[in-house]
Amino acid sequence: MTESRLRTFVTLADTGSVRATAARLYVTESAVSASVAALARDLGVALVERAGRGVRLTPAGQAYAGYARGVLGLLEQGRAAARGEDDPARGRLRLASVTTAADQLVPGLLASFLDRWPEVDLALEVGPSSRVWAALSEHEADLVLAGRPPAGVPVTVLAVRANDLVVVSAPKVALRFTLGTTPWVMREPGSGIRATAEAYLADRDADPPQLVLGSNGAVIAGAAAGLGAALVSRDAVGAELADGRLVVADVPGMPLRRPWHAVAGAAPTATTRLFAEHLLGRPGWRLP
Repeated sequence: MTESRLRTFVTLADTGSVRATAARLYVTESAVSASVAALARDLGVALVERAGRGVRLTPAGQAYAGYARGVLGLLEQGRAAARGEDDPARGRLRLASVTTAADQLVPGLLASFLDRWPEVDLALEVGPSSRVWAALSEHEADLVLAGRPPAGVPVTVLAVRANDLVVVSAPKVALRFTLGTTPWVMREPGSGIRATAEAYLADRDADPPQLVLGSNGAVIAGAAAGLGAALVSRDAVGAELADGRLVVADVPGMPLRRPWHAVAGAAPTATTRLFAEHLLGRPGWRLP
């Protein structure tokens, strides 16, 4: 049960295709099939089965995939910890960020951090809230920039920053805005801010039409174009509010206080703590 076999299996689980797995890992298709077959023999259960022209995980394979990801992530975290303890300024940092934070915070933070510590081996993954928290729990990320961590996940909150959510719309939409009938422009499923918007509307028994546009930038552009109202971070729409393309709607319970959190696992690496120290030296960030 080698690291190579685990990585092949996880990649196959992601792609659903032996050919795509071989291409991603730069090996032959026969090597992929042999690796997964050997892993299945070690476990004594079938991990994959045919599904049309591709493959899919069996129930046993689905159960094992989560553990395999965790093992691979923990191995990588161990490498990062060893390198960081030897010299934090030359260690590895795997950063995961929700899309909104990546738009608002990450570019400036990374630029200033790498300007100060250029030899840190930095990797960044951007995705919805569900994905970045999964990356942390599966040891695939050393630090997450997102909202409040989910309950029950063993984490270390290293820094926080204020973040207010407001409902915005184009001025022409604001003139006839009503909570129950004005369309809402929404993020994709799995987004934390979408879940917050849905919970806000449900708490007020409001069920307006919804238009899903996906990314934070698309939601802001859609609201400015007059497609409807949107729940966004005030910091993300500073320019649009200043030039009048968007206005803040006067709705009950707003703004919502949803601070940004910089969150590591239960045992942050030395390089992770180096990044946290950098955060605490930037405007707006503070200890939790």
